[in-house]
Amino acid sequence: MSIFRSDLLAGKVAFITGGGTGICKGIARGLALHGAHTAIVSRKADHVGPASQEIAAGTSTRSLPLVADVRQPDQIDAAVQQAVKEFGKIDYLINGAAGNFLCPAAQLSANGFGTVIDIDTKGTWHTTKAVFDAWMRDHGGVILNISATLQVGGTPMQIHASAAKAAIDAMTKNLAVEWGPLGIRTNAIAPGGIGDTEGARRLIPAGFMDRLVKSIPIRRIGEIEDCVNLTLFLFSEAARNINGAIIVTDGGHSLVGAYLNPEDLG
Repeated sequence: MSIFRSDLLAGKVAFITGGGTGICKGIARGLALHGAHTAIVSRKADHVGPASQEIAAGTSTRSLPLVADVRQPDQIDAAVQQAVKEFGKIDYLINGAAGNFLCPAAQLSANGFGTVIDIDTKGTWHTTKAVFDAWMRDHGGVILNISATLQVGGTPMQIHASAAKAAIDAMTKNLAVEWGPLGIRTNAIAPGGIGDTEGARRLIPAGFMDRLVKSIPIRRIGEIEDCVNLTLFLFSEAARNINGAIIVTDGGHSLVGAYLNPEDLG
């Protein structure tokens, strides 16, 4: 049962990249359960079609599946225009498209590094600018970037993702200042480890989960619901004075050290 009113976001519209899987799919479902229509974007058609049905199921909302690659500005522009045509507006933008993998810096290729920057950092900018031009410049709105905590310290095997997320954090703060006067609030959430996601399965080594949980001050791994609740709060009027914030949701883990030690990875 949600701690928020079921009509908290009634009639609102959210545009969500990375909405076909994982954290952002869960967030999209949470928004729908609280009255918001959603447009979810993925470059994989086999993700967004079924996901959109699951997101809107049992609600009075609509979920629009859109196939686009955030690395391609023309594709994102077209997806944004389609969402505006379908719903008449975009109140919220969630930038959640991301790519990541474990790789020592010494073995990381230029292509590997560049691919993560292209998806995470450039993709966030391409989508943000498209939504700004199509709707938010004249009508305001709320932008939420999905960051991380990898860049808070030094996380082995994650130089590419750390650099990409650090850039997104900087973008969040810059846009909060530049676009705040236009009625646009820009924030980021920075999840730590979130269980039962593709990212956790790919990035947390086998047998390491118990040690990870014990290293978190509150002794629990994060859940998608934690990200959903934080998003609902930031999209609500209760957060109307929050702009330019990067809110960590990791149980205090980033305060006590890196997620991975080199010896854990072999």
